[in-house]
Amino acid sequence: MTGTVQSKLLAGWFDPAVVFTTLYAADRYSFWLDAGPGVRTGVSYLGAASPRSRFVTASVMEGTVTSTYVYPEDAPPPVSTHETVFEFLRRDFTGASRPASVPLHRDGFELGWVGWLGYELGANTVGTPTHESRYPDAALLEIDRMIRFDHGDRTVTLVARASASETEASLADWFDQVIAALTATETMNHVPPAPTCNASPRASAGPKWRHSPTDYSALIETCLAVIGDGDAYQLCLTNEIRVPGEWQPVETYGRLRTGSPSHHGGLLRFGDVALLSASPEQFLHVDRDRRIRTKPIKGTRPRSNDAVEDERLKVELARSDKERAENLMIVDLMRNDLGRIAQLGTVAVSTLLAVESYPHVHQLVSTIEAKLARGVTVVDAIEACFPAGSMTGAPKQSAMTILHSLEGGPRGIYSGAFGYIGADGVADLAIVIRSIVLDCTGASIGTGGGITALSITAEEIEETEIKAAALLASLGIAAP
Repeated sequence: MTGTVQSKLLAGWFDPAVVFTTLYAADRYSFWLDAGPGVRTGVSYLGAASPRSRFVTASVMEGTVTSTYVYPEDAPPPVSTHETVFEFLRRDFTGASRPASVPLHRDGFELGWVGWLGYELGANTVGTPTHESRYPDAALLEIDRMIRFDHGDRTVTLVARASASETEASLADWFDQVIAALTATETMNHVPPAPTCNASPRASAGPKWRHSPTDYSALIETCLAVIGDGDAYQLCLTNEIRVPGEWQPVETYGRLRTGSPSHHGGLLRFGDVALLSASPEQFLHVDRDRRIRTKPIKGTRPRSNDAVEDERLKVELARSDKERAENLMIVDLMRNDLGRIAQLGTVAVSTLLAVESYPHVHQLVSTIEAKLARGVTVVDAIEACFPAGSMTGAPKQSAMTILHSLEGGPRGIYSGAFGYIGADGVADLAIVIRSIVLDCTGASIGTGGGITALSITAEEIEETEIKAAALLASLGIAAP
């Protein structure tokens, strides 16, 4: 990951959805980190693999990281090493010769890696037993070309890194090609995307829940007994829905972002696997000043179409002893995680128990911030905090061990994290919730909630169904 980063500010504004659909919908290795439709804050990034892009996957079970090139022509063969994905990233960033330069923007992504970290990486970071996932435990695409959309400034910027063998003329050619394509989007409708696999773009059978309501109820009762015995304070129990069939990733993501707009949405398409997310939860943000932030969500109420009832539900959430206690437990856990990699005395809770409202749910959100200690890298910080405490429960190691014995299978990408890790030490990762994973056999949806001593079984089951409803609707399936 070497070379000088260059940029070109464009005249005018382009809709990221139209740009992605027109330029990258047919690319089998592409990404869109989405600040949301019609917003006037935040930054969106999108692009696709170049001939220089490495694609890296990790296997917890094999203890390996495999690096290959997306474009195989004249490329070296895949290389597998026995290490964790965090060790790989540290080595990759340490070995990169990055020339000193003024950042193109005050904050944000300026090329590096985009991808996901699956929940099962917790076996590496926490030392707990794990199930084998059907998906790579981590998947990261090296990005040296992208388009940056600043929704606040209403600017569009092309960003590219020249490799050692490239000239400035080759970057200029790429800039010109993209500008021509973007100009064409102003006079044409979006291009229909090509499907990943040859199959009917719909469900071929009904959704199958890993745990039926009866079985999930029994698991909740077990969680309550474990909590009563003092082995955990909170357990984030999850369920999985599998739906056989075939869906086109870009079209399906369009439905998801329309129905569930979010500030940390995204579409990652890596070969025959695609992650479609409307996540509202930020796992970790690290800026150039080495400030780190996490925003755990714990506490949920459904939205109502009736304004009076909707306000009542919002107030009920804010005043709920159970939801407040659930959130505070994770705040303490994340303070502890950040404390291990932060400068002494810098860990602070800047927002506590704030209610944020989304199209389908009200959520209780807190914000914890700190300053990274000297010598701690962005990769060190991610490793120390992963997986997010809001997706495990507390204490983390005990909760994950108990949940492994209860859930009966892997979580996969769900409840992991996705986003960017920049070569210059910045990162922005969202938690993989409110998400759909598509592959050639169907769709996978994860859903769950935090179980505490105050949990009521029927309400916990209802919460999992509420969270899953919008995702199923994006697949054209009515919720139960």
